[in-house]
Amino acid sequence: MKMRFRAHETFFIRKGWLNKGMKNVHNNPSVFMGTKDNPMDVLGIGANMVKALRFWLQAVGLTQEPSTGRKEQHFTELGQIIHENDPYIEEMGTLWLLHYKLASNIADATAWYYFFNEFKLAEFSRDDFIVQIGNYIRLNGEEVSARSLEDDYNCIISTYMPRIKSNPEKVHPESNIDCPLGELGLIDISNKKAKVYKKSVPKKDTLHPLILLAVILDQANGLPEIKISTIQNDPLNAGKIFNLDIISLINLLYKIELLGYIKVVRTAGLDVIRIEKNLDFLNCVRAYYRSINNQLLQEAR
Repeated sequence: MKMRFRAHETFFIRKGWLNKGMKNVHNNPSVFMGTKDNPMDVLGIGANMVKALRFWLQAVGLTQEPSTGRKEQHFTELGQIIHENDPYIEEMGTLWLLHYKLASNIADATAWYYFFNEFKLAEFSRDDFIVQIGNYIRLNGEEVSARSLEDDYNCIISTYMPRIKSNPEKVHPESNIDCPLGELGLIDISNKKAKVYKKSVPKKDTLHPLILLAVILDQANGLPEIKISTIQNDPLNAGKIFNLDIISLINLLYKIELLGYIKVVRTAGLDVIRIEKNLDFLNCVRAYYRSINNQLLQEAR
């Protein structure tokens, strides 16, 4: 199994980075290669940040690079949809989609995959995480330095924990150094002094039903009927990826049912959902952006 650690050069995603990266990849697919212009000058960031941004665009599923031949970046299908509908990464649904791609990217962001899908502790310290992911890595026949794992852990915390929460006295209100994924509320402080954190259930109404459905469909492999326990408990599925407890998950499933996309069946010993419309992940993402755009049009009238 391919694993990758510390590919971010210790830089988490800064606000504005992904938008800047998408815009420049759109204008010049070889922007990171420096074939025409120096990428540091074009992007306005330092050399290590350029490497980090190149990694992050791919880790969150916006762009891809060929494994052989000319090293250019091009939009993925999801990246193209986001570039067309939310180029400034302003919608919560976009942030959830990027988080899903990152937390399911076992090959390029192994620590993120492990944290959301395999790491069982609801409350944890850095040492808890490093010991357990170290065991996981060895079980898979790999060896990674403790320093790399510490850097990944720190980067995960910085990705999802706004600095105004962790260091309010040191953060200027105008600062844009936070990661946009901090808005998702997936990690919170349990004990500040001891540096113990906890996984958090997303706040009510921050996760759009169509985003949840997109992930369920992506993991369903075409099956028309899916157990609710599978959605809740399986690695890569919505319960794990989004830190959902069963109550939050059921509430969201009923919202999807009201939209006519699924049927929730909880009788005769069954706890399943049935897919009522022929949709896949990308169609569902497009439906999400259509619903957002329609809402904006109605509000503008």
